[in-house]
Amino acid sequence: MSSPAIQDLVNLVESLPDTVQIQVISHLREYIADLQDEQRWDTAFNRTKSALVAAARQAKQQRAAGQATPINYNQLL
Repeated sequence: MSSPAIQDLVNLVESLPDTVQIQVISHLREYIADLQDEQRWDTAFNRTKSALVAAARQAKQQRAAGQATPINYNQLL
């Protein structure tokens, strides 16, 4: 099934020289891959959002209670 917008895009690309069509398709693939990556990130973030908020609240409470310690970034390596 092809929407009018897709058909418009096809018509635009088909009106270009072959070498330019290849460039356009390459850019579109990259752009669509970026959009899909953003969508996966948004989905993952929304799935874990409540857990992240709870962890942030707990960290804030621990800090206020003097139970937090500075992170040693060298231990992360």
